Amino acid sequence: MKASAVSSPKLPPVDPSPKQQALRLVEIAFLASTAALAWVVTIYLNPTLPLLRLFFPLPVAIAIMRWDWRTGRMALAVSTLLLTVLIGPTRSIIYLMPYGLLGFLCGWMWQQQLSWYCSVLCGAALSTLGLIFQLALSSLLVGENLWAFFTLQLTGFANWLLDVTLGWFGIHVAASAFTIQVAIVAIVAVNSLVYVFTVHLVAALVMEKLGKTLPPPPTWVQSLLS
Repeated sequence: MKASAVSSPKLPPVDPSPKQQALRLVEIAFLASTAALAWVVTIYLNPTLPLLRLFFPLPVAIAIMRWDWRTGRMALAVSTLLLTVLIGPTRSIIYLMPYGLLGFLCGWMWQQQLSWYCSVLCGAALSTLGLIFQLALSSLLVGENLWAFFTLQLTGFANWLLDVTLGWFGIHVAASAFTIQVAIVAIVAVNSLVYVFTVHLVAALVMEKLGKTLPPPPTWVQSLLS
């Protein structure tokens, strides 16, 4: 007769101490207010926009790296609600998509120790979708199709430029609206790729000061930094 194996009972998860819970709430409030303040400053001080854009995703990512993804979700929600109260829902949505969600995505990928190739590509795709979302939201607010308007204007400018530059050589080429749209999406995608990669470089320096490390960058990035 075989003896039946007795499985040991599973222990319930240990709740964090009240001190840790209080510390987490304080950090959530601090990081959320920092994200909201950086976004508000860019609205009233436009010259600082290129520099502060690099720090928009970091508060949510720091919350995830220091605690977990639930803490990052709370920081994202609090910062969005705070911006809704301060400057209205429209601009808070523009912060949420893509910068807030980008910080959440990158923070989760960094915590999972995924490679830079994965996090940069996924972040760039999200940033590109965020810019398209902002254009769609602006079109909805103004009641016009801004995508079609920009495409029409750029197509006319591109055809004029081609006539000026190539007309001297007897070459007549006309750019189609579809070609212009593909070029716009490609430029936005490259811009998003450079932006997310720069955010990774800034995050690597900031996280090192906080005692948290990102996944090791590729070898060619390490050679550039050294």
